Amino acid sequence: MTTTKQDTPAQEPLPRRVWRLTSASVTRALAAPRLQLAAKAGLAAGIAFLIAPLMPGAAAHYPYYAPLGALVAMYENVAGSMRQGLQTLVGLAAGIGLAFVLISLGATPLSVGVVMAFGVLLAGLPRLGAGRDWIPTAALLVLLVGGRNPDDFSFGYLLQMGVGVAVGVAVNLLVFPPLHFNAAALSLAELRLALARQLSDMGAAMHEKWPPEHEAWSQRSEELARSARSVRAAVQKADASREANPRRRFHPRDVDLDYRNVRDLERVTFHIQDMTEVLADVIWNKDMPFTIPLPYSEPLAKALAAVGEVLRSAEEDDAGRQAELITAAHAAVGSLERRIASDDVDADAPSAAESILLSLHRILRVARVDGQ
Repeated sequence: MTTTKQDTPAQEPLPRRVWRLTSASVTRALAAPRLQLAAKAGLAAGIAFLIAPLMPGAAAHYPYYAPLGALVAMYENVAGSMRQGLQTLVGLAAGIGLAFVLISLGATPLSVGVVMAFGVLLAGLPRLGAGRDWIPTAALLVLLVGGRNPDDFSFGYLLQMGVGVAVGVAVNLLVFPPLHFNAAALSLAELRLALARQLSDMGAAMHEKWPPEHEAWSQRSEELARSARSVRAAVQKADASREANPRRRFHPRDVDLDYRNVRDLERVTFHIQDMTEVLADVIWNKDMPFTIPLPYSEPLAKALAAVGEVLRSAEEDDAGRQAELITAAHAAVGSLERRIASDDVDADAPSAAESILLSLHRILRVARVDGQ
């Protein structure tokens, strides 16, 4: 095996990368959860606008704020809708209060600047959340739209927004309140299979003449890290969707187990990233002093492939099959360990195989814990 750098892995062309990212964004926008959220937002806005003219007094003159409140409260989970709606109303109330302070002081450039600056300071309070942006906005609306009747406008504005928020929360709670369990499970499965493929591809590279013709695996390190972050976000989203959701009783899921799986897969991802960088440096970095001696190539390829099968089996096979594959992987890694411990290679050529061997041991330790 040669370790001289011949050609660096080709970077993805910019037009192709832009097309891939654009296609992924459009696909996410048209995904079923997004379509469901859009449908519920439209339903809530329509109901709120239907109810708005029935509000008492001057509030009936401002019906267009009710559908706005419904949209503000429409969130991807029930607890988020409640929290975002309440925070918005608190921010509106604070903004209206600021407006009345400004009216009492007299609307001069100096007073407007001072009150707006104070509104921005209030918006920095951490517990306000979604309501922080409504403080200066509400204050300006009272001043600009309220005109000579700021009392009537403020009452109507706050009441209609409150009605809209209530309608939005009710629709999100009663009309198929979302549970994002399937997305979390799918993300976990996809990451396991991606990690398994990475190990298999690195194992295949050991059989090729170096530098290998297939080099895509050497460019996946950051992609794997992004996937791991996405999986954690998906599990957190699934966890948040359980709060205040009546459907959780009919669709139980051990989210704590999902979190443990995420932590394990993050550890596995770290070790596979390390192996990827080590192997890529040995192959393509001409300044790398380490090598993979030729006698190690076959047992290393078998060990990588065997550990990859262990990860793949978590999604595709039963418990008995998983146990068999774990045993086979331990045997393959043990064979590599014995081969490295032998004395029939050049001791003057430092080997990078020990680093890969250690990472394989650590991955199997995680797999063993999962299998218990």
